[in-house]
Amino acid sequence: MLAFYYNEEILPFALPAAINFLAHFILQRKIRNKAPTQFKKKEAYLTVSLAWFLMAGIGALPYIISREIPSNVDAWFESVSGFTTTGSSILTDIEILPKSILFWRSLTHWIGGIGIILLVIIIMPGAKMNNYAIFSLESSVREKIHPRIRSVGFRLLIIYVLLTVGEIVLLLLGKMNLFESVCHAFGTVSTGGFSPKNTSIIAYSPYIQYVVSIFMILGGTNFIVHYYILHRQFDKAFKNEELRFYLKTILFTTLFITFFLVLKTDRTIEKSFRDAFFQVSSIVTCTGFASDDYLLWPGAASLMIFILLFAGGSTGSTSGGIKMARHLLALKSTQNYIRSQIHPNAVYVLKLNNKTVSNADSNAVIAYIYWYLLAFVIGSVMLAMMGVDLISSTSGIATAMGGIGPGFGTIGPVSNFAHLPDLAKLTLSLFMILGRLEIYTVVVMLSATFWKK
Repeated sequence: MLAFYYNEEILPFALPAAINFLAHFILQRKIRNKAPTQFKKKEAYLTVSLAWFLMAGIGALPYIISREIPSNVDAWFESVSGFTTTGSSILTDIEILPKSILFWRSLTHWIGGIGIILLVIIIMPGAKMNNYAIFSLESSVREKIHPRIRSVGFRLLIIYVLLTVGEIVLLLLGKMNLFESVCHAFGTVSTGGFSPKNTSIIAYSPYIQYVVSIFMILGGTNFIVHYYILHRQFDKAFKNEELRFYLKTILFTTLFITFFLVLKTDRTIEKSFRDAFFQVSSIVTCTGFASDDYLLWPGAASLMIFILLFAGGSTGSTSGGIKMARHLLALKSTQNYIRSQIHPNAVYVLKLNNKTVSNADSNAVIAYIYWYLLAFVIGSVMLAMMGVDLISSTSGIATAMGGIGPGFGTIGPVSNFAHLPDLAKLTLSLFMILGRLEIYTVVVMLSATFWKK
């Protein structure tokens, strides 16, 4: 419809849509009355994993058919980056693309964002995947407010749409045109980071930068918290330990970077705070928008941004990374261990949001962080072996796994990934999916026992 409105090619969208509907029709007829009544855990792992590859493959077709991204590898990279809400791009001049292609590019973020929320809040806890049950809704609340999965998804979608529409309105009030407002809202609420402008958010007004910063934080907040706020259950929302830890992390790192920007650069206090607040919000929530080139910041400020590549937003949000709840549980577990060394006869119980966390769940969280860092090291070595410099290799894998977008070195906030070899782009694409599938899903599938009956 948008291609028709702007008098642009319709085939790049009509053909993939036809292929999609045809595949759906054939599969529906093939499995009619044969579908299993229960979804087993193996099937859940396989379906969730294959869905990302299938979506990215079909999503790449508009780029290839329109010849705007003629390289299959580049089109695949851009599509994976979109659906996983990473925001890394191979495009060197974004603004010359047709409006319909730019809109599709941003729409992949928006689709991927709601998909991730449903995956983490509904599918993974239901299938008992990746220990997400401990971060999910309390069982009593789940039964009270949404007894059926379909109604859960509908309520989450309403919140998602409300946040998107709210940001569009506020951006319009800041004199941003409708097309750019919609594209930026899609990229913000999904914490994706694709912008229809070459300079991202750099050229926009301070008002727009603050609006985008706030909505990045909202996008990186657990959508269960949004549900409580929508129903005026503010006490439940602000008692959420992960939310408080998440907001404190953003506040303290913002003040830390602001201090060095004021001290070491000629920025005003307001400009220093705004740049720090925007970039911290962008990196912590794994959005990837840029309001300034942080590679030109003082060393301590740039180092803090690099560390934040491993932070991640809240569980049950559109953001990627390790996630704040895991960091919080790891810190609490470490604190309890230190206390037990001082008082060996005392009993310390690990809790999150007043719910006791079992030793098995606690160990799973620690193991996940270990696996995440191990995957980061392996991926960094792989890129370095392909001839990518060390800073770009390490930050590239970190930003791919975290779904962040820009990195350091030659892939900084004002650069792109176009110059990397094709093998490096394919590797980064796989690590984007690996990060989105929370590592364990892929590790389980790669094990020999997974394929045994």
